[in-house]
Amino acid sequence: MTDDNTPWMRLLRELFGDDAEAALAELERMGMDPSALAQASGMLGNPAMMDHVLGQIRSLITQSQGEDVNWTLAHDVARGVAAQSGDPSVTAAVAQQHRAAVSRAELWLDAATDFDPAVLEPRVMSRAEWVEATLPTWRVIAGPVAVSVSQALSQILKGEDGSGSAMEAMGLGGEEAGALVQSVSPTVCGMHMGQAAGQMSRETFGVTDLGFPLLAEPRVTLVPSVIREFSAGLDIPDDEVLTFLALREAAHVRLFAATPWLTGHVHNLIERYAAGIRIDLEALDSAVSEIGVTDPAKLQAALTEGIFNPRHSEEQEETLASIETLLALIEGWVDEVTLRAAAPHLGSIGALSEMLRRRRAAGGPAEDAFKTLLGLELRPRRMREAAALWREVTARAGAESRDAVWAHPDMLPTSSDLDDRAAWVTRWVDGGGEADDVDRALEELLRGAAQGESGDGSGDTSGDDEDGPATPQV
Repeated sequence: MTDDNTPWMRLLRELFGDDAEAALAELERMGMDPSALAQASGMLGNPAMMDHVLGQIRSLITQSQGEDVNWTLAHDVARGVAAQSGDPSVTAAVAQQHRAAVSRAELWLDAATDFDPAVLEPRVMSRAEWVEATLPTWRVIAGPVAVSVSQALSQILKGEDGSGSAMEAMGLGGEEAGALVQSVSPTVCGMHMGQAAGQMSRETFGVTDLGFPLLAEPRVTLVPSVIREFSAGLDIPDDEVLTFLALREAAHVRLFAATPWLTGHVHNLIERYAAGIRIDLEALDSAVSEIGVTDPAKLQAALTEGIFNPRHSEEQEETLASIETLLALIEGWVDEVTLRAAAPHLGSIGALSEMLRRRRAAGGPAEDAFKTLLGLELRPRRMREAAALWREVTARAGAESRDAVWAHPDMLPTSSDLDDRAAWVTRWVDGGGEADDVDRALEELLRGAAQGESGDGSGDTSGDDEDGPATPQV
């Protein structure tokens, strides 16, 4: 069985290089008959199949060289998951129906907010197109954590922590399985990223279900196949469901288009939180030891549970609270604006809003994606409180005052403000809230600059005439 011309040895040689014979010996020690396996697989009598398998292995290894995460594989896995159970192309008639719903939604939103609609034409996408359009943002948001996981997995496989259990289980030393290690870690993490993105493509209505757009451009986007499946389980007319979801998507896009700082602010908070994530090496090592490295799919599944250290630093806890609060404020604003825009037109708006709240509470695609990739769970309770805050501001001061809160991040309510929203609303409406704090700070800054321009800056005015110091007045 050591003849390199046998199909099985060619396969092992591709995987383990010079360590192929050691791997073969370990397989035989475990009671596995490579010849029987090769015969059962049909590879012995089918050179084309063997070449295909070897080609796939070469491709994985080549793709992963120099990368911590196999992003090409992530893309392919996401596309594959998106295509499960079919992914029909969007016909011209379906696209026109959804664009008409967006136009209707934009018209209704004009009466609920002064934020302008997106200038770009709406997109109506298949799931595969959604993957293509959003994967670059996935890479920005979750990429740093995926790299950390890959490096930790590689460390365990190489035995740099002193254990080397995964490689020893194959009868190989850490330094002897370089090719396998170089491909397994990026491959597993690429599968992990692709699975999360692909699964979300099957559940998301557009590109804002995470609470912020997954496109670099402000464009309303809808995925008809997901909307159709969601609508099928409801006792509500399909066109009302479609218009409601178009309203929410368009409201999200309006908010982010009107506040250019918001997308970067969300990304910065997520990146700050992700930078502090620590991998639970013991939990990861245990998963690797139990599963081994021969089944990347099972190893990828293990990454969804228990690999993030549950102990957060104080800074990370603060960042986590900021993320949850900001996303709650975004979703709460969208809930309030959507409700006001739809109330005169959709008799089912109450039922639709409640169904969406239940969907979030049960763990929708946003919650699942954050939990899987970042160990971050969103709390629906914060969203309900944020919606109530925006509703109270609108009732007391109008939509213009409500939307003015988004002028600067320092004006937004904090988590403690959501705990006592009535007090915050009163301060804002009465002019004693964060807006005045910002104005006062700017005034002090300008006054200090003006005083610094007088004399030598020492503050001595003994040489001034009777009319007082000749300093500019602010």
